[in-house]
Amino acid sequence: MKTPSCEYGVNDNSYQMAGGIEGLTRLVDDFYRFMDELPEAKTIRDMHPEDLTESRQKLAYFLSGWLGGPKLYSQNYGSIRIPMAHKHLPIVEEDSEMWILCMQKAVELQPYEAPFKDYLIEQLRVPAGRITQVCRR
Repeated sequence: MKTPSCEYGVNDNSYQMAGGIEGLTRLVDDFYRFMDELPEAKTIRDMHPEDLTESRQKLAYFLSGWLGGPKLYSQNYGSIRIPMAHKHLPIVEEDSEMWILCMQKAVELQPYEAPFKDYLIEQLRVPAGRITQVCRR
């Protein structure tokens, strides 16, 4: 396993490791492509609008700030509390796992260091889990 070239989660290191907004845009594009292609992701795909243009931008912008880069989401859309923004959706544990699966497949395609790939998925499980908790009915 390759030693990371920087400490993730410090300053904008994670944002830089992800390739800045260009890298995050590629990641998000791959993520939504998997959501479209994987039959097991149909339930979560159906929670999104048919046209994913705004969803793609919102996720890339959110990830930018979340990974320590520019706070593009708040600059363009205002503040967000991710779990509460999803509260209206009937998200269950299986949906959360499908979201992670799509993201894992997208992350695998990126030119990130292997340890950063693992770190990123581990970190994404936190908001995914919080969303599932908020959406429980």
